[in-house]
Amino acid sequence: MPADASAPEVLWQPTPASIAGTRMAAFAGWVAGRRGLSFGDPVDYDRLWRWSVEHLDQFWADVAEWTGVLPGVPDEQVLAGREMPGAVWFPGTSVNVAEQVFRQAADDRPALIAVAEDLEPEEISWAALRGQVGAFAATLRRLGVRPGDRVAGYLPNVPEAMVAFLGAASIGAVWSSCAPDFGTRAVLDRFAQIEPTVLVAVDGYRWNGRPHDRRDVVAELRAALPSVRTTISLPRVFPGETPEGALAWADAVADEQEPEFEPTAFDAPLWIVYSSGTTGLPKGIVHGHGGVVLEQRKQADLHMDIGPGDRFFWYASTAWIMWNISASALLSGATVVVYDGAPTYPAVDALFALAARTGITFFGVSPGYLGACEKAGERPGERYDLSAVRSVGVTGSPLPASTFRWVYDAVGRDVFLGSLSGGTDVATGFIGSTLLLPVTAGELQRPMLAVAAAAWDEDGEPVTGELGELVITEPMPSMPLYFWNDPDGARYRAAYFEPWPGVWRHGDWLEITDRGTCLITGRSDSTLNRGGVRMGTADIYAVVEAFGEVADCVVLGVELPDGGYWMPLFVQLAPGAELTDELIGRLRSAIRAEASPRHVPDEVIAVPGVPHTRTGKRLEVPLKRLFQGIDPAKAVNTGTVDDASLVEHYIALARERGA
Repeated sequence: MPADASAPEVLWQPTPASIAGTRMAAFAGWVAGRRGLSFGDPVDYDRLWRWSVEHLDQFWADVAEWTGVLPGVPDEQVLAGREMPGAVWFPGTSVNVAEQVFRQAADDRPALIAVAEDLEPEEISWAALRGQVGAFAATLRRLGVRPGDRVAGYLPNVPEAMVAFLGAASIGAVWSSCAPDFGTRAVLDRFAQIEPTVLVAVDGYRWNGRPHDRRDVVAELRAALPSVRTTISLPRVFPGETPEGALAWADAVADEQEPEFEPTAFDAPLWIVYSSGTTGLPKGIVHGHGGVVLEQRKQADLHMDIGPGDRFFWYASTAWIMWNISASALLSGATVVVYDGAPTYPAVDALFALAARTGITFFGVSPGYLGACEKAGERPGERYDLSAVRSVGVTGSPLPASTFRWVYDAVGRDVFLGSLSGGTDVATGFIGSTLLLPVTAGELQRPMLAVAAAAWDEDGEPVTGELGELVITEPMPSMPLYFWNDPDGARYRAAYFEPWPGVWRHGDWLEITDRGTCLITGRSDSTLNRGGVRMGTADIYAVVEAFGEVADCVVLGVELPDGGYWMPLFVQLAPGAELTDELIGRLRSAIRAEASPRHVPDEVIAVPGVPHTRTGKRLEVPLKRLFQGIDPAKAVNTGTVDDASLVEHYIALARERGA
């Protein structure tokens, strides 16, 4: 429900002194002196934001100068045209992510702290990380990997994934990763598109105290990816074993050395991440070196207020953009804590125990994790020494007001709780947090600096105090360079620039209150979003449609008013088939094995049929809106449905659930 605009529940309040101590205030003061401006005393965030979106060229020139990423670039050479898509940033300049990371001194300070379910924390110094990256990069060069070639990782969140990513980036190769809980089909749907030259693969992973063998999956990947010339094998569950014809990880990083950095253009491809694959194969989203560096320095330095001396953690899978963002925290000199394992093992508050054990200062998790701790009655602030934790970050889905309150009651009254909404699409946030403003229960604070975000109604008009489509009306440096295998850009434009050409439509429902705070209430499209990881319905359909007992199916991801998430799979059975417990078990097992455990539905429900549009698309979004309690007359335009009578069955089911 929208917050009461007349009586916001303030849970945390900055002071003039606390504002003055932030990096954002330091940046604002530096800009004010450089440009003869004033942003107030203490700094007024809204005034700073307004300047940043109205003067994009000045803002990004100042970020590039202040951070030292691209000093001395004049305003007029920052943004060559504002068209979307197609804006050109910092033409003629070079930025390499790995080189920017290793602007940090090669000393004994920890760059990474590695923790796993079965392993105690291990610190990896900046010097050691630098040497390993140099060794891995040299190995890639010996293997014939050239700038633009793809290096793919089938890896959990372990230090080796960071080394492989930075090693690939340092030579101008393009990185892409999948988590090892993805099955063969889901991985091939991604990696087969990009034709990697090198595959870095783990033999298994640990989850909830149990090892999971992935050697067969790796063998299937190697057989199905003819572009892979070399597989580099990382032992995780079976130490000492290296598949025939593969290169052992230890050998790939044995010759530690100073890395050599390939000069990469600002818009050279850095990594390929994947859209959800709602229709067809997941889309390969290509981001560039320069855009990622600048956006991440803005986000980390100014919004998260992290830098050298901080210990940054965000619980993430290598299949989620938050892993990429965590890796990018190295750009700001922070120590990154990487954790391999289940978030609730051996107990639901395991991540808070991790925070206490490793001295985390910025603690990032999903709303679902905090909600699970809340429902379990946990009080981690009393059980653990969390005195180092200054900030708690959340993203992935809306955070309920009750969980905001729980954080301040059960974690710490002085922590700063920042809720972020962004996307894999831009590898950063749209709506986020700032230490310059109060934290109010159930709300996000503001659009982030240089993000021209608005809520638009169906006529393309801005709205305040009501839900609208989240749109971005000015370009951002980290918007995708392009989609993989989309030579004319048609898929890219269709994904973001319809129905309003030149305006980015993200697919989230946004409400901007009359106080300027924001509420994200879920996806306006059919993308699944479980635990912060956006997934495509197509991954599930590919598995279920292979069952002879199933004639048709539709899966929905329904954000609930209490902050929960319900993901049902509706199946239309073939003639003579019955939805038995045995069939449900086989469906769930197949989805788990061929897609991932996250893709497994909460319920499997038999229905008489699945409604489609007259062009053959499943009616995913309208059906989802029914279960969110939207009036059926507004949720579904039955004139566009192939069999409107089927909709009545879903209306009845929604009513049975109390929607």
